[in-house]
Amino acid sequence: MEDDTGERSSFVIGLIENRAKEVGVAAFDLRSASLHLSQYIETSSSYQNTKTLLQFYEPMAIIVPPNKLAADGMVGVSQLADGFCSSTRKVIMNRGCFDDTRGAVLVKGLAAKEPSALGLDSYYKQYYLCLAAAAATIKWIEAEKGVIVVNHSLLVTFNGSFDHMNIDATSVQNLEIIEPMHSSLLGTNSKKRSLFHMLKTTRTIGGTRLLRANLLQPLKDIETINTRLNCLDELMSNEQLFFGLSQALRKFPKETDRVLCHFCFKPKRVTNEVLASDNGRRNQIMISSIILLKTALDALPLLSQVLKEAKSCLLGNVYKSICENEKYTSIRNRIGEVIDEDVLHTRVPFVARTQQCFALKAGVDGLLDMARRSFCDTSEAIYDLANKYREDFRLPNLKIPFNNRKGFYFSIPQKDIQGKLPSKFIQVMKHGNNVHCSSLELASLNARNKSAAKECWLRTALCLEALMDAIREDVSVLTILSEVLCLLDMMVNSFAHTISTKPVGRYTRPNFTCDGPLAIDSGRHPILESINNDLIPNGIFLSEASNMAIVMGPNMSGKSTYLQQVCLTVILAQIGCYIPARFATLRVVDRIFTRMGTMDSLESNSSTFMTEMKETAFIMQNVSPRSLIVMDELGRATSSSDGFAVAWSCCEQLLALKAYSIFATHMENLSELATMYPNVKILHFDVDVRNNRMDFKFLLKDGLRHVPHYGLMLAGVAGLPSSVVETAKRITSRIKEKEMKRMEVNYRQYQDIQLTYQVAQRLMCLKFSDQDEDSLRDALQDLKESYLSGRHKDN
Repeated sequence: MEDDTGERSSFVIGLIENRAKEVGVAAFDLRSASLHLSQYIETSSSYQNTKTLLQFYEPMAIIVPPNKLAADGMVGVSQLADGFCSSTRKVIMNRGCFDDTRGAVLVKGLAAKEPSALGLDSYYKQYYLCLAAAAATIKWIEAEKGVIVVNHSLLVTFNGSFDHMNIDATSVQNLEIIEPMHSSLLGTNSKKRSLFHMLKTTRTIGGTRLLRANLLQPLKDIETINTRLNCLDELMSNEQLFFGLSQALRKFPKETDRVLCHFCFKPKRVTNEVLASDNGRRNQIMISSIILLKTALDALPLLSQVLKEAKSCLLGNVYKSICENEKYTSIRNRIGEVIDEDVLHTRVPFVARTQQCFALKAGVDGLLDMARRSFCDTSEAIYDLANKYREDFRLPNLKIPFNNRKGFYFSIPQKDIQGKLPSKFIQVMKHGNNVHCSSLELASLNARNKSAAKECWLRTALCLEALMDAIREDVSVLTILSEVLCLLDMMVNSFAHTISTKPVGRYTRPNFTCDGPLAIDSGRHPILESINNDLIPNGIFLSEASNMAIVMGPNMSGKSTYLQQVCLTVILAQIGCYIPARFATLRVVDRIFTRMGTMDSLESNSSTFMTEMKETAFIMQNVSPRSLIVMDELGRATSSSDGFAVAWSCCEQLLALKAYSIFATHMENLSELATMYPNVKILHFDVDVRNNRMDFKFLLKDGLRHVPHYGLMLAGVAGLPSSVVETAKRITSRIKEKEMKRMEVNYRQYQDIQLTYQVAQRLMCLKFSDQDEDSLRDALQDLKESYLSGRHKDN
């Protein structure tokens, strides 16, 4: 297997579909040796569900069959891969490679868990497409990488993506979950960050990848969410545990999760492959993996010591599964029998090369000892050459750095060079304030040093084959270790660290209910708060009795930011993190839909309105009773009458469901929905108007507030001629006069209905309350008095 030290994706994805609009996906992670299978009905002709998965995995290669098998009106997964993942390698394999029977056999043999635990026996027919994709994916990986996947080494999950909250690709972009839509805030030098960048304080690559995965697919299981929140409670209340875990996790190498894949894959024809002259890199990676594993296992006692007194369920389970498992001690002892005790993992290139050459204990192999002497002699000769050049050419600051690509080279400060460098120096290249170069003598020594290192790796690899086979027998415990370290890194170095950097009380634990309201008190935008601490807090309250909020206000009053804030807060809560609010109780959301922003889609030949309608159609076709829908300015990209009609009918459609919806709009007529539907709540952002200038308060208030001519005020500020603005005011005044009279009549009727409905809403909330009996009696008495008072005012 090739080494992968970056944060880029290591997923290979197999895709196949049938004419019934079913899509099978097999996602193989080369880094963590895991296989994720999904099969679903693609409800969107534009493949939104599949695009969401592709964005989640960011594959390095996509495997598809050669011929189109899609339903009529759908482009097919092969063309989807060309369009949506144009920069990703696409591999076309024969239809016969997508064999579901072969896939089932492979999954049974390679899975670390028993087939019965996976549910494979009972779900075989249901998952036939993703099993077919798995067969093709595994076949390509083994052929492309020249390896055999070790039996019972893979972590296999079925339908994993749909056990989590689903956020489509458009919403991921609109909500700035992974990447910001604009790199900097307008008018400032402050860089705007995404939610991922805000939380990305993890120390391991695996922890970073797990964080990204959680943000794109938050949890839906309340028990798992609360388990994480209980762990955070303990970390935030026990400083000794928090800092102890931070220090313990520092002892583990950054690439610990990557080491697993080198024990899950075995090279084909081991002897020929190992003895081949061009496999020095493969041998080096194998030795590096064992050193890294030794370093990680050496760090376990400190982690065990810190976790011993932990009270939370999550940390307690980590202690039992990792610290009390004797297999880790057994593996460490096996490594200690052949690997030198002083060898440790390091990221310094030449030190790492030296450690790899001297990993095996001395005296095990005579040829290895000779290669080591050659390696030491050439290394010493290189440093002697550097000293000689310093004296001969009067370059006292000449340095001899090393990297894996070039080997040793000279680095000379530019200020030390008088005129031209002597002709002995070759491959001269400027690099900042230094000059990098080499010489024929250095090139020769480099070649000899590299050859000696390769010989060391070859002899070491031959001696370590038995150790590798022994470790592969217990590869499942390494899978657990990798997962646990990634989870701890995310919980401690991301979640707990982020909360600890905020003032006390700024972040709070959310509460979850099965069928309760979405209630957030004094919430703040998590991304903007990391840039500006003076944000105006705003809350939200949605319930089955009031499941739609229509937010109104002038341009730039904060509507779009508010919509984004609510969604990001829900995502933070459902990954098991505290949220920026005074208090919150949430109903678990299974899907988030957004319709925000307006722009043409030149690639699909769609106008702004067509793009808007396609996104809205996807929402209407896929919305569920537990969805959260936010729509910003629906219908403004076409004529006012058609736009209003579309917005009104969409609201009516969503009101019939139990889904929670938030609409931001400039259409004041849309507020009349509250006249007909008492489960609609009208909100507005407060604005003061003085001397034809608006003072934005960014404070959300109940009810409707009419701000006359706010669009024309902004037009005047923007520089539109005053004569044009005045004419526009006269025209809009005549139009508004009739409209306002009609709306006032409707609102008088609406007030009485709304008052009664608010009582019902409060009673439903008290149903889910955990207050004692006396507090409930007081709340009911207050509710009665406020209702009678409201009726008296109306009369």
